[in-house]
Amino acid sequence: MCPRCMQCDTKFDFITRKHHCRRCGKCFCDKCCSKKVPLPRMCFVDPVRQCAECALVSQKETEFYDKQLKVLMNGATFFVTLGTSDKSELMVCRLSNNQRYLVLDGDSHYEIEIVQISTVQILTEGFTPGEKDIHTYTSLLESQPVTEGGNTRAVGMILQYKVPGSDEVMQMKFTAGEDFSCNKKLSAAWLAAMHKATKLLYESRDQ
Repeated sequence: MCPRCMQCDTKFDFITRKHHCRRCGKCFCDKCCSKKVPLPRMCFVDPVRQCAECALVSQKETEFYDKQLKVLMNGATFFVTLGTSDKSELMVCRLSNNQRYLVLDGDSHYEIEIVQISTVQILTEGFTPGEKDIHTYTSLLESQPVTEGGNTRAVGMILQYKVPGSDEVMQMKFTAGEDFSCNKKLSAAWLAAMHKATKLLYESRDQ
């Protein structure tokens, strides 16, 4: 039912055959759909044909699965502040085994469903907060642009999420600890992985 390539508009015929991208399902000519990339999220074991746009996202996902996913699931320690409270609690934050929840364990216990997260703001070391503070802001649920931060080390995160069954939006602030027990380097690596995951969710939200 598709007479032309949906990228370059080349007409399909006996010589110019049509192919479909295994990720988005659109029809392309061989030139516009020549890349073969792993697609584990759709259960393809071997690399499969994808269009250039989808191949780029799939390559980023494969890198994430190979490198950052384990970091998120292993977790890291943060001082967590809920809402406008001036008290923080030392908690271990990790991605659940089914990759659907952020699990926080300390004296309290929280499970935040990933699909309910609306915004993620990664805070980094550098300038005075509120003046020239370098940060990364990514919106998961809204159509906001993604803004990259600088090459400074991540030291915290502000997370906003919707409470299931209501329109209420909650906020949590995560701050990496200064002492050895909190392992600041590990916390920075976890935040970097979280930033990567957030970007992938944002970029593939329409995939």
